[in-house]
Amino acid sequence: MREDTRTRIQEIALRLFTEQGYEATSLREIAEELGVTKAALYYHFKTKDDIVTSLVGNRLVELEELLTWARSRPKTPETRRELVERYAAGIRRTQHIGVARFLERNQTALRDHPTLTKTRELMMELVAELNEPGATPVERVSRATALFAIHAGKWMIEEGRLSEDEVDKASLEVAMRLLEP
Repeated sequence: MREDTRTRIQEIALRLFTEQGYEATSLREIAEELGVTKAALYYHFKTKDDIVTSLVGNRLVELEELLTWARSRPKTPETRRELVERYAAGIRRTQHIGVARFLERNQTALRDHPTLTKTRELMMELVAELNEPGATPVERVSRATALFAIHAGKWMIEEGRLSEDEVDKASLEVAMRLLEP
């Protein structure tokens, strides 16, 4: 029951933060929407920052695990392809698009949030793992762009012209092309 309530808080907060803005949403509004007292909400999350940390926390764990895996492998084209495939699979498994939309719409308010700073750092480390020593600037930029191609495709689902599966497959194909310029 506790996890259900926690998950429901996250869902409601994510929706309100996205619709109204992070700064414009209060814990009281989240509690009211959930149908509980503010004290009951505090049992799960003391602050809005705690909610943001919980929303991004799973992604941080996934990135850290992927980074650990990548560091244990040789920097080869096969490893790069598998890294991008694993990255894409992680994006498909999570509530990524909802959280990404929330973050995109609240960039100013969350610019210095510690969890997001950590996410940026991990992404830069992951990009570094795509390159062997001596990689050219074109290779470095192209390989970094491969990871971001996975994200870019997710925004196309909004158009409604492509299914999520079509977008995932196309994004992965584009990412693979960018790995070996």
